[in-house]
Amino acid sequence: MKQLEFLEVVKSQLDQQFEEEKETIEAAAQSCAASIMKKRVVHVFGCGHSQMFAMELFYRAGGLVPVNALLIPHLALFPKAKLSTIQERVEGFSQEYLNLENTSADDTMIIVSISGRNAAAIDMALSAKEKGMKVIALTSVKFSSAVSSRHSSKKNLRDVADIVIDVKCVEGDACMRVEGLDVKFTGTSTILGMTVLDGITSRVVELCVEQGYKPPIYVSSNLDVGDDINKEYIREYRDLIDCL
Repeated sequence: MKQLEFLEVVKSQLDQQFEEEKETIEAAAQSCAASIMKKRVVHVFGCGHSQMFAMELFYRAGGLVPVNALLIPHLALFPKAKLSTIQERVEGFSQEYLNLENTSADDTMIIVSISGRNAAAIDMALSAKEKGMKVIALTSVKFSSAVSSRHSSKKNLRDVADIVIDVKCVEGDACMRVEGLDVKFTGTSTILGMTVLDGITSRVVELCVEQGYKPPIYVSSNLDVGDDINKEYIREYRDLIDCL
């Protein structure tokens, strides 16, 4: 049964993910914790489906408050999914969006692009580095090594990031096969990447507390105390987080 086969594939890739990337995951957590303890933020960027990663870390129960999700409408799957594919290949756009944000060299930038080949992600990384930020890339080395860059620099995201977390999906992401169908189906990169980011969040909280700093954490607004607690966090971080 394919659902059970898929589960086994995901388990295997997750084990590989956290074993082989434990040093890069730790380095990413250290950078994010340093930004938060300096009262700054972690920016998270992705295009198309990869915007989900920014959404996962932003404004969620149990999540860190100092997360700025760079949810650029032009790169979203709505109103027309094809437009996001076209726009992410356009050079000279995403850095202009970053120029409109409240940024500091003390911030950390997380960019998620499994292929790492498109101009929007590479431009965002280069712009963040110019501003002095540490840049963390979640990308598939296997996938990105099999494709050419769509940026004029001929570089891939993994070539310009400070910390590269290799997402252990297969080339093309889809991992399942069935007799009678020529193409592979069902990707794993979302599960792998989301688990890594939530793992980084967990380690960031631990690092902050170890150093005597209590990181601001959203409480579910469906708990009776949630709205009052979150209202103070929003007031404190509104100038740093564009979506608030």
